Amino acid sequence: MTSLVTLDYVAIVLYLVLMAGIGLFFKWYVKDLNAYTKGSGALPWVAAGISNFMALFSTFIFVAYAGIAYEHGLVSVTVLLSTVPACLIAAVAFASKWRRSDVSTPVEYLETRFNASLRQTVGWVGILMRILDNTVRLYAIGIFLTAVTPLSLPMSMVISSVIVITFTLYGGLWAVSIMGTVQFIILLFTSILLFWLSLDHIGGFAVIAEKVPDHLDWFNGPKGQIFWLSVYYLMVIIKYNENWTFIQRFYSVRDEGEARKVGYLTAALFLITPIIFLVPPIVSRILMPDLPDKEMAYVAISSMLLPPGLMGVMIASMFAATMSSLNAEYNVVASVLSKDVYQRLIDKNATDKQLFLVAKIASVLVGLLVLLGALFISDFGGAFEANKLFTGIFAIPVGVPLVLGIVNKKATPRGAMLTVIVGALTGIILNAMPAYFSWEMATTIEIIVCLVIFYASGLQNYGKPAYLARVDDLFIKLNTPIVDKPSVDKNFERALKYLYAISLAFSALLFIGMGLLYYDQLSGALSIASGLVCLFIGAVIWWWKKKEVLPKNQENAESRLPTH
Repeated sequence: MTSLVTLDYVAIVLYLVLMAGIGLFFKWYVKDLNAYTKGSGALPWVAAGISNFMALFSTFIFVAYAGIAYEHGLVSVTVLLSTVPACLIAAVAFASKWRRSDVSTPVEYLETRFNASLRQTVGWVGILMRILDNTVRLYAIGIFLTAVTPLSLPMSMVISSVIVITFTLYGGLWAVSIMGTVQFIILLFTSILLFWLSLDHIGGFAVIAEKVPDHLDWFNGPKGQIFWLSVYYLMVIIKYNENWTFIQRFYSVRDEGEARKVGYLTAALFLITPIIFLVPPIVSRILMPDLPDKEMAYVAISSMLLPPGLMGVMIASMFAATMSSLNAEYNVVASVLSKDVYQRLIDKNATDKQLFLVAKIASVLVGLLVLLGALFISDFGGAFEANKLFTGIFAIPVGVPLVLGIVNKKATPRGAMLTVIVGALTGIILNAMPAYFSWEMATTIEIIVCLVIFYASGLQNYGKPAYLARVDDLFIKLNTPIVDKPSVDKNFERALKYLYAISLAFSALLFIGMGLLYYDQLSGALSIASGLVCLFIGAVIWWWKKKEVLPKNQENAESRLPTH
């Protein structure tokens, strides 16, 4: 595979400069914990939805799912589409509840709904799970960098980790969300560019059908088996609905309607993009049938088809995917460590300034722990297998009480705690005996055990009046529409739209500048076209902001006119 050259590094540096500019913009606005971890409850739903989409997959798709695409074809898309029903269920069943809960962290409500012990248990197990889950994401970007630079895998992960931690510290959730939106645009256009180049290089889908016909079967290979898919879809529904960053987006927008839109937008993006992301590694199977590591398929095809400069933009877009995901994860875990751990267990009278500092320190510590764990991912059989194993063991028992507790009023504190403990032990024991229990069978048993314990606990009479009254009050709150909706300062909102326009213009210059070097090639033409589209979107946002100011001035002028 081709190594990066100077022009590629220039593209990467320009991308990092853009992200640094966005981070610095928000540094002056984000001065307290509420803004840092919750966006003051006023995030625009479009930014929340797009950044949520970016936070949920990262470079993991371009490593783990690309490996499935290389080996078995379009079944990788079938597997990835498990995210769509998960997001739709979140939007329909849980989004409004989370927004009305008015919490600052995903586990905060558990103390009211169940008790303090469950809040701490889910908090600590959840932190462990988030760290394990994020080690896979960091490992994925390390794989990408190792393939195209002289860096070793550990050094690639160290450099990536330092960059992600640095950007997480500036601007909090606002910066994470706005960065995620800009990063999505860069990622989308570079992915479309490679999708087009891949099909053009081999002659289209007809050649795929001729060379590797089984790769166009949506249910090809072991991961296309109905039982495996059914269990995986069910696991993803649980995993995504208990995902802290997803929950955080729900309670960080203005009202229930916007919270539901976050879920619907995320589902729509997961429905549209998988085919774009996963066709290039299928093409790489034809061009490079003997690739030593199937998880390198996406970076291999990128290295083959993208010229210098544009390859740098591709690596920047991979950084975009991972940075957006890890930024969001570090931010939400920091909120739990500051509010649910530090303030609840160490200093109940901590000031907002102290909690803000604790959250930033926690972001750094979480980042370092993720880096440490990423160094051992290869021992678990690669990115996809490691993620699947960690999720099966921890996400299900933690997710059942966390997610269902907000819609089920009858389950008891004891039942919720037993769900976490017995469920996790069941997952550990069954997954430790692969000779007797396949992953799908072990996961099915674990899900059944967790659901039976949780719902069975609601059949008994839990007769503590204080607890029952507290739960009644909570569910009244969860079923009451929001009246007082937070708002953003108009000057800040105006500056935010200008920031979008300027960021898109910067992205356009990146695409056009790199594309002009190869204007006589298809890759250069597509890059220039991507830049022009970015420029057009930025111009529309700028014009929209200008137009928005004009009617307000006209309205003020009209208010001074005499009435007759």
